[in-house]
Amino acid sequence: MSVSTKTSRRQFLRRGAKALGAAAAFPTIIPASALGRGGFTAPSERITMGFIGVGGQGGGHLVGKAWTYLKGGYVARDDVQILAVCDAWRNRREDYRQIVDKTYADKYGKGKYAACQAYNDFREVLARSDIDAVLLGTPIHWHGVMTVMAAEAGKDIYCEKPTAITIQESQAMRSAVRRYGRVFQAGTQQRSEYGGKFRIACEMVRAGRIGKLKEVYAYRPGGSFEWHRFGQPTPVPEGLDWDLFLGPAPWAPYAGVAHGHMFCGIGDINWGPHHYDFIQWVLDADRTGPVELWIEDGVLRYRYANGVIVHACPYPGSDVGSSGGARFVGTEGWIAADRGNLIAHDPEMIRPPIAPTGTDVYRSDCHSVNFLECVRTRKRPICDIETAHRSASAVLLGGIALQVKRRLKWDPVKERFENDDEANRLLSVAFRPPWQV
Repeated sequence: MSVSTKTSRRQFLRRGAKALGAAAAFPTIIPASALGRGGFTAPSERITMGFIGVGGQGGGHLVGKAWTYLKGGYVARDDVQILAVCDAWRNRREDYRQIVDKTYADKYGKGKYAACQAYNDFREVLARSDIDAVLLGTPIHWHGVMTVMAAEAGKDIYCEKPTAITIQESQAMRSAVRRYGRVFQAGTQQRSEYGGKFRIACEMVRAGRIGKLKEVYAYRPGGSFEWHRFGQPTPVPEGLDWDLFLGPAPWAPYAGVAHGHMFCGIGDINWGPHHYDFIQWVLDADRTGPVELWIEDGVLRYRYANGVIVHACPYPGSDVGSSGGARFVGTEGWIAADRGNLIAHDPEMIRPPIAPTGTDVYRSDCHSVNFLECVRTRKRPICDIETAHRSASAVLLGGIALQVKRRLKWDPVKERFENDDEANRLLSVAFRPPWQV
């Protein structure tokens, strides 16, 4: 891209106005159901959304595939209207545009019903004043830039994990979301899903059911990214905007792979966010983080201000915790949870009906529903921007420790390493112009 982001957005605002005018002039058949009759939600009461990145995760959220935990996806909800789908792959955006239009045509009655537009460039989606919220299912190197630009455009944001690839980027996201008063939900959905296993474990530990918490086994190391590609250069496939796909990443020829994991390479930046978000929640650390990191016997370890040690490895002899979870060890017992399991030293402690703990833990039974509710009410989502920032930071701090291979002291208030210029330089990375946060 040879023009600045700000200039391009002005151009897209003008183009967006023209597109909306053309859409208004296009004759459509609006049945009574689309006007809010017959038990349907009136259009004025629906949350209008654009989906940016409709590959595995984004497309799954849209139509209700794996990992999205919303039956039928957003398009099946009566209180949501999908107005835009966007992807650098032409076939993806066109396929999902057709799915959305057909779904609405079937739902609201026969006739031509052109409700959704497909876009190559996400800035055209952000320029639409009729869109309330966006869901970001793009590769991870785009999350920061798109979140900042979406907040500036007045959109509420659901952002898939990993939410950021550097701590500086995550800070910029937090600043933009706060400045523009937007609702932000991170896609670390375990706080809401899986039958409440993670919430129960959180409540039990916070209520002292395992005594004083001493150790946590995270099952995953921290993680960071590195700019690299897999495979030999090959012609760009028809229908892929490779330059826009790369965006803030350094220029490189297409090499047969185009997905988010092409930038993962240090530790585990992909699954780590689920594990460390859970740990941060249990430790009541959503507004802070670890204070020290080091590698001992080949294992990364974290220390928090309350003395709890987090071991970035499995608990010896047990794999419960390996699927997005952790094991928490206290002075009087232990508890472990992951997506498929909830176990404890005392089985009675977790056998339904579970006795109330008296702890004040945010309860959400559906991550997407929680986001939509907060868009309407403006209350804080369960994985709001500060929570997302601190969970991402825990992962990324571990990635830095794995790179420098020495003991690091971290100030979670100043968000800087103490007396370590080399480690502090790893808090940020240069993006390819014109993209920046």
